[in-house]
Amino acid sequence: MSDITPPATPEPTPYSAAPAAPAAGAPAKAPVLSIISLVAGIIGFLGGAIVILPFIGSVLQLFFPAAAVVLGFLGKKKEPQAAKGLWLTGIILGFVGLAIALLGFILWGVAFAGADYSSLENLSY
Repeated sequence: MSDITPPATPEPTPYSAAPAAPAAGAPAKAPVLSIISLVAGIIGFLGGAIVILPFIGSVLQLFFPAAAVVLGFLGKKKEPQAAKGLWLTGIILGFVGLAIALLGFILWGVAFAGADYSSLENLSY
């Protein structure tokens, strides 16, 4: 009976070569668009309280969520290596922020439409 043992593998030395980088030596790019989309979506969602300012707040509320939606879709298209959660969360929070801004426009429109302006006629300068 013969004892068959596998050949011993040599131990790596501390000076051995580094592992090869993925994608044939090209460094992986950071998913910048997806990350910016996520950050803009978070700012747009948490900054939703700015719609308490008449019209100006609602207009300002439109910028960050719109940027989150646009950059989220660009990140989905141009950054296939990006984690799905980055751009998807940016898109979702962007749409929620846009809904908050539109709700602010509607509520301020209703508030100004229902206001009584008859007391302003008696003002004298």
